[in-house]
Amino acid sequence: MDDNPLNLITGVHESLINYWNMFVQSLPRIGFAVTILVLTYFIAGYVSRTIQKRFVNADHDPLFVRFLSKTTKVVLIIIGIILAMQAMGLSGIAQGLLAGAGLSAFIFGFAFKDIAENFLGGLILAFNRPFSLDDTIQIRDFTGHVKALNFRTTHIKTFDEKDVFLPNSIVVKEPLINYTRDGQIRLDFVVGIAYEDDITEAISLIIKTISPTATIIKGKEPFTVVEELATSTVNLRTFFWADTFDYKKGVLEIKSEIIKLVKEVLVREGFSLPSDIQEIKWYDRTKPFPIDILNTKGDFPNLK
Repeated sequence: MDDNPLNLITGVHESLINYWNMFVQSLPRIGFAVTILVLTYFIAGYVSRTIQKRFVNADHDPLFVRFLSKTTKVVLIIIGIILAMQAMGLSGIAQGLLAGAGLSAFIFGFAFKDIAENFLGGLILAFNRPFSLDDTIQIRDFTGHVKALNFRTTHIKTFDEKDVFLPNSIVVKEPLINYTRDGQIRLDFVVGIAYEDDITEAISLIIKTISPTATIIKGKEPFTVVEELATSTVNLRTFFWADTFDYKKGVLEIKSEIIKLVKEVLVREGFSLPSDIQEIKWYDRTKPFPIDILNTKGDFPNLK
């Protein structure tokens, strides 16, 4: 073993010179690889913007277009990275990455099962399109407007201003109600009138009252039916339609307004809206019924 310091310094110097020469020789390939990366980045951005412009004008589904543009951009950047590695002489590594993609997918499938599942769920939602941007949907106990479809989650803004991010896999698997897909929904409410009241007149009055406020759809006008002969009332159920494009205004507020109008007009026209009658049964007739009347003189002056 040579312990001469001079020889050690000489060896280090020669190694540095060799590395420097190799770096200089690799500069064209490095520059070409950097150029590929830069071009790929700008091309991916250009393609992404082009997809947004053309598809939005033709398809009118910004939620799908945004998801498609993001996915296209990511795929193009990955392709650019692989091409840059090949340009730098790292084709063996690039080929190894491509050849091991199947094995990697198998291995990472267990480690990142939820991430992969949610990403595939996002693809299904993007192409199947059960909802669009700003649609009002309900999934489980969450109801609100759709704000975004991301790679992993679906963003919903609830009516009480909460931002809910549901995993795409749940959105795909769970029953989904879209209130604004057709722009209309049928609503109903029940009102009880007394047995002495005229049912036909009450139904006619209700329909006349709600028709100016309810949404009139061809072949789907409001109607009222006798639903039940209850203990103390004849229950009438009224059905009507409302616009759902603005769910809060078109459904919640209109239903409240219609119920208020019906109640006011029935009372004004002399219809009774009795409360439930409670019946008390006393089975042991051998014992007196325990009842006390308080403040008899003040409440019932003629009672002695």
